[in-house]
Amino acid sequence: MLKRLHIYFKERYPIIPRLLLGFIVFGEIHFIVLLNEGVTKFNIGIQEFVGSFTVFSFLLWLRIADDLKDFETDKRLFPDRPLPSGRVYKKDVMIICTIVEAITVILNVLFMNNLLFFVILYVYGYLMSKWFFKKAKIQPSLPLALVTHNPVQMIVNLYIVSFTVIKYGIPAISLTNCMALWTLYFPALIWEVSRKIKAPKDENDYTTYSKLFGYKKSTRFVMILTIVDIITNFILVYRLNKISVAVLFLLVSWMTWKFIQFMKDPEKFVIVDKVERYTYLQETTMLLTIVAFLIFGKI
Repeated sequence: MLKRLHIYFKERYPIIPRLLLGFIVFGEIHFIVLLNEGVTKFNIGIQEFVGSFTVFSFLLWLRIADDLKDFETDKRLFPDRPLPSGRVYKKDVMIICTIVEAITVILNVLFMNNLLFFVILYVYGYLMSKWFFKKAKIQPSLPLALVTHNPVQMIVNLYIVSFTVIKYGIPAISLTNCMALWTLYFPALIWEVSRKIKAPKDENDYTTYSKLFGYKKSTRFVMILTIVDIITNFILVYRLNKISVAVLFLLVSWMTWKFIQFMKDPEKFVIVDKVERYTYLQETTMLLTIVAFLIFGKI
């Protein structure tokens, strides 16, 4: 079983990078809220670790649930993946998922201050895993699946923001908190759509947005989302570091140019590759903004 799980994690959910991602997501939202509210003295302890681990374990649950519910489709379209290929058994991932999520529940009950929002997060995740009990209607519709499933990133953000607000006694309703809810939702949405935009020659039986709406309209939609997303970033970093605003402006200008190039020649490159590079640079800029403020103060 351990060998099979090693195969699964290696190919579908690399543990170290995803654990690091959990800390990055939690830390970015946690500190961007605090710094924008003028809080510069932090009381960091086990709660922050538990919150970061919760992000990691929740995303693991979503990955496993998604692979299980798409098992029959993957057998036809992606037979080389661990589960449909038979290299990993369903019971393997179900057992490890149960163990990890049980640990997550115990840690949250013992240490966290926002149990209501933890429950909301996992209830939403459960509904997603069950197609909101409307599988026959949602599964065949790519747009409907998007609008019902993709907001989960915002619920993750809400879990983090609620912890921060309660722990430090800062206002629950503010522009900063609103932008924090959106700031990592948009990149997830942009990536999810862009990974299903292909050049006409690359289309197959797999349903894509480019097949449904055409690659130009789909790309234009993602480009607009990217611009809206960067505006939320501008709002969050403007009071912390003006240099970061300039860097983010250059990044979104570069990404916009790539969108335009792809619309002119969809065979020039794979658009999701550029989106991933842009997202990494964007989120790195946000993290460096936080680090720079903590070290040097407002620039």
